[in-house]
This record gives sequence, C-alpha cells and structure tokens, in this order.
Amino acid sequence: MITASAIEERLRSIVGVRHFRAATASDTVSGVEPKFVAEPASEQELAALLSSANEAQIAVIPRGGGTKLAWGNPPKRADLVLSTARLNRVLEHAWADLTVSVEAGCTLLTLEEKLAQHGQRLALDGLQPESATIGGILSTNDSGVLRLRFGALRDLVIGVTLALPDGTLASSGGKVVKNVAGYDLPKLTTGAFGTLGIITRAIFRLHPLPHSTRTFSFAAANPRDAERHILAIQDSRLAHTALEVRGESAGQIFVDILFEATEAGLAGQESELRTLVGESGVERSGKELWSAREGLWSPPLENAVVAKLSVLPSAIAKTLCLMEEIANPRSVRFRYVVQATGLGALRLEGEWSSLQAVVERVRSELESGGASLVVLHRPAALESLDAWGASGDAIVLMRAVKQQLDPKSTLNPGRFVGGI
Repeated sequence: MITASAIEERLRSIVGVRHFRAATASDTVSGVEPKFVAEPASEQELAALLSSANEAQIAVIPRGGGTKLAWGNPPKRADLVLSTARLNRVLEHAWADLTVSVEAGCTLLTLEEKLAQHGQRLALDGLQPESATIGGILSTNDSGVLRLRFGALRDLVIGVTLALPDGTLASSGGKVVKNVAGYDLPKLTTGAFGTLGIITRAIFRLHPLPHSTRTFSFAAANPRDAERHILAIQDSRLAHTALEVRGESAGQIFVDILFEATEAGLAGQESELRTLVGESGVERSGKELWSAREGLWSPPLENAVVAKLSVLPSAIAKTLCLMEEIANPRSVRFRYVVQATGLGALRLEGEWSSLQAVVERVRSELESGGASLVVLHRPAALESLDAWGASGDAIVLMRAVKQQLDPKSTLNPGRFVGGI
C-alpha cells in the first residue's frame, strides 16, 4: 500500500517544489479543508497529477479563479486542489475564422481584451470577468443576458480538451486531437461542475464587436405588467440583444432592453420601442444596468442566499408573485434579475430559519410546475441546505456517465446533482 508521504512526494515531483504546497484555511471548499494544492504548468502535468490522485484514491477539487468554488454542495472529500492558474494562455485566435482556442485558466477579461484587438468578442457575460476563468465558467455554465441573442454557453463552445481521471487527455469538437467516441464533450462537460473531467482548454465561436450600443429602461406597474411587456417585445420586430426584468420585494420593477447596431439602426429600434411600450416611460440608460446580476453578489453575504431560477418566460410574473406571497410574511427581503428567457438570479436576506423555509417552499412550488431553483450561495449556518433540489429522471443517466468517466469518484465527489 502506498503511504501518504509517498503519494505527496509523487505529486510534488510532477510539478516541482515551487508549485506544490500544503493547503491552508484559504483553500477551504465549503467548510472542507484539503491537504495539498498543486499548480501544473501544462495539460500533461495536470493529467499526470490527476492520474496519480485517481490511482491513490484521493479526492481532487479543480480550481480556476475560485469565484464559484462555493457553488454546489460541499464535497464529501477534498484532498488535492488542482489549480489551473498557470494554464492561462490564449493559444490561437483565428480571427478570420471567428474562433479562438484558450487555456482553462485564462480569465474572461484577459480573453475579451485579446479578442477586442481584432474587433471580436466571446458573446458571454459571466460574473466577475476579471477573476473568473474559462474553465470555471464552462464548468458552472455561467452566462448572463447575452444568451438571449447569442445562445447558451453550450452553443458558443465548439471544442474542449479534457483531462480524465485515468490520465487521458481527450478532445472533442473543433481541432480534434483525440476523440472519445460516443460523447459530445463540449456539451457534456458544460455545467457538470468538474465532476467528469478537468477542462484544460476550449475552442469558442466568436462574434464581431457591435458598432454601437444603446440601453433603455422603463418601469412596470407590477410583475404581470412587466411580463406583458417582455412577451410583447419578444413577439415584435425589435432586434434586441438582451432583455431583463429587475426589482426587489415591495419595490419598483424595471424592464431593461439592450440594442446593438449602427447609429441609424439604433434610432429605428428606439422609435419602434417607444411606439410599442409608450413614449413617456422609456428612458435611455447606461451600460452599468447589465451589472445588476453582479450586484446580487455584493457583500455582506452572511445572511443571504443567492439562487438561480429557471422558469418559462410566460411564468415570470407568477414566479415573482409567488416570491412576494412566501417571503413577505416571513420578513425575508429579496432582489431579482430575470432574463426574458426565464433564467434569473435571486438574492434573499433574512433570519436563517426564515431563509431556509422560504427557499424550500419556493423550490417546492417551482418544481411542481416543472421549473427549478438552484442555490449558489448560502450562509455557513445553512450549509446542509441542498444546492440542487429534485434530481429528476435524468439522474440515472447522469450516474451512468459519471461511472463511465470517473468510476472512483475522484473529481468533486458529492458536489453535483444527486450527490454525484
């Protein structure tokens, strides 16, 4: 049997003394403190570390910028944090083909700045772009209002390279190195929370930067009024890029809409918007409005729950009214930003017992109608509150895929849906 010291020495030898260290309290993952942290410099080093950890049956926690490390359930075990901090290069920007290949540890902001040099962008507005890495964004499937126009993250990623627990570096999609027959790795790993493999690089389709942008906002009298406007805009000839409703408990409700076009095109869109929703209420606004989702994460978070909603666009008003009905009697305050697609972010604040009761009741009501509520952040006192809710019929297939790719449950054990 391999001793603990022998395992440690083997892992250290792969990356060198400077890039292997004992974990500290700052490396804690949802209350679980790992033993070691390793920072590989290449895909091959990462794969070797993962293979050695898998062989020794120690649990691995992948980490990029750490901005979403608390998302999901606490891990059942956490021995080795495997950081992608040194895998941070933009490998190839094929600007003529509108594609880019980038390592998993590259931050979204760094990638955006590189692409902007050629007038292009990855049409993705993830949280904390200055710190969030490409691998972490893909693993948590984090995207914002731009998905209305450009599609979900799964529509933007066209290829990934993945380190599997057995040490295999498998690629699928664009510019293939090695295929894993039968699996669409880009779609399979997006939103899998690092439970199937560790993303080492990704290839994305790109879009041109807009000529000009213009944002407008208007107030809605109540949730049903906001939903009516959103559905009318969606059914109109308006070529909008993003559309959201934002507000707070017992507060004003606003609808925001973003246009991207030439100046002449923007003037035409503005005129049609004013005709559709009424001239008096529409006001031109600043780009900072699109940071409303980011604002839900502002400190302090000690007495807050932040969650992700997924409902039908035609059920937005019903959901917001449900929130008022359940939260107000328990003195729980809430703020929200809900996209026209029905995906939304929700922040609740109040006493711990009240927070848990509201989350569980709202989740139950939503799930009964085919919707969902995923808890992304909760106070330490509510650590036992399940992040995911009901796992649904897909859990059997999900467990089978996990068993196929990570049979020893080496990667992020217990963090995903159904304790995967």
